[in-house]
Amino acid sequence: MAKIFNDADLRQIASLGLTEDVVMRQIENFRKGFPKTQLIDAATVENGGILRLDDNEIDKYAKLYQKVSKGKKILKFVPASGAATRMFKDLYAFTSTYFGIDYTIEKEHPTVKDFLEKIRTFAFFDDLEACMAKAHADFGDYMDRGDFATVINFLLKDQYMGYGNLPKGLLKFHRYGHTQRTPLEEHIVEGAEYARQSDGSVNLHFTVSPEHKSLFRKRVAQVKTYYETAFNVKLHITFSEQKHYTDIIAVNEQNDPVRDDEGRLIFRPGGHGALIENLNEQRADLIFVKNIDNVVPDWMKHTTIIYKKVLAGLLLDLQQQAFKHLHTIDKGATPAQIKAIEKFAQNSLHLVLPEGYDALSHEEKAQTLHRLLNRPMRICGMVKNQGEPGGGPFITQNTHGIKSLQIVETAQINRKDPAQEAILAGATHFNPVDLVCTTKNYRGRYFDLRQFVDPETGFISKKTKGATVLKSQELPGLWNGAMANWTTLFVEVPLATFNPVKTVNDLLRKEHLEN
Repeated sequence: MAKIFNDADLRQIASLGLTEDVVMRQIENFRKGFPKTQLIDAATVENGGILRLDDNEIDKYAKLYQKVSKGKKILKFVPASGAATRMFKDLYAFTSTYFGIDYTIEKEHPTVKDFLEKIRTFAFFDDLEACMAKAHADFGDYMDRGDFATVINFLLKDQYMGYGNLPKGLLKFHRYGHTQRTPLEEHIVEGAEYARQSDGSVNLHFTVSPEHKSLFRKRVAQVKTYYETAFNVKLHITFSEQKHYTDIIAVNEQNDPVRDDEGRLIFRPGGHGALIENLNEQRADLIFVKNIDNVVPDWMKHTTIIYKKVLAGLLLDLQQQAFKHLHTIDKGATPAQIKAIEKFAQNSLHLVLPEGYDALSHEEKAQTLHRLLNRPMRICGMVKNQGEPGGGPFITQNTHGIKSLQIVETAQINRKDPAQEAILAGATHFNPVDLVCTTKNYRGRYFDLRQFVDPETGFISKKTKGATVLKSQELPGLWNGAMANWTTLFVEVPLATFNPVKTVNDLLRKEHLEN
């Protein structure tokens, strides 16, 4: 391939922690594309792909978690990077077109009409009213005369409240009488309820954008003592940023690198899959993973807290059994023990033994089982599908012929294949990003999580910048291809555990309001 980078390009590439070879592989991925995920079937309760726990099991694993987690280091890992801009997409569209004509709101902006009618309901309303008063603008007057765009601009613009560019984790989501909480604080409260360690400490890690880190630190400094006192815990809150060496070069439709007005190469973040690097740096026996915007007020938290403990209890129980079997293999498992380990792998971990396994020798079977069991483990909560966009649980087969349970995004599926589309249509559950993970092996050492990524599960999308079409590439997603070679189990969890805030009006749903 002809050399396409000059010396300035190479210096720029090196400054990101990348190499020319890595960037050339990125370009090659654009040229050849990524294979679509081969779906074998939707994972469902009926076919055993998703576990449905009964009341006795729920009680058993919740109690087991309290017992088995004693002395273990527990961490809550929360992806929290990015601004809240998309939450306010409809408001931005409205302010760019509204000129005080009532029918514009009625016919063209119904969501904005709903927002304005219920604006006093939002937890941030008091701040908005105070912000306007500070600028000698009376909220009531502006509403009475229909100057709605100005009211919204006070909320969104940087010189006022700046909600359009603040991180979602620092917006006020929920009211508690005369106080309000941000998602950051709701995660602190959740952590205190189910991630408290034996010594009363709670570890939380947030991945944030560089431009927002100081804002997160400031908010933590403001509220830390209050929550430590209120919940009788000691908070250990850390932050990290997406690594620049996970950035990916942008190309045009001809797959040639795109440059900015100053002639510099354009790189884009590699998506949430890049966070496997951040997760890999964490040191804990048990890690809860949950998105920043999936939080609810205290009156709704009970179900979430119970099921977090249940998933963790089940995972720690299975991990203990897997570790016991691995030690047995190390000591020299008998044929009868190998049979028992096979049963555990297939029935308890839902692992599929490779084709030709039955023909292997005793030693080869032991090696195969050892390899299958000696991996990071995760349990993923799954909610019944309510039409939400995004990934779901499937039984898949990779390019090496290995069948496994995977979370698959619709962008990874060949929607033109009727058979694949039929499997997609048969999916009953949705991935709410509700994960509990263990990242240590049976000898107490941490896995290098980067070794368990399936690099063939990235995907490519197109975006427009002016008249130019840019192709961007996303790394295998954190809970998709980045964990493709983990041991994975799916467990059904109640819909009450999934209440994300994707648009500002989601905060008007009863699940986000005071009880």
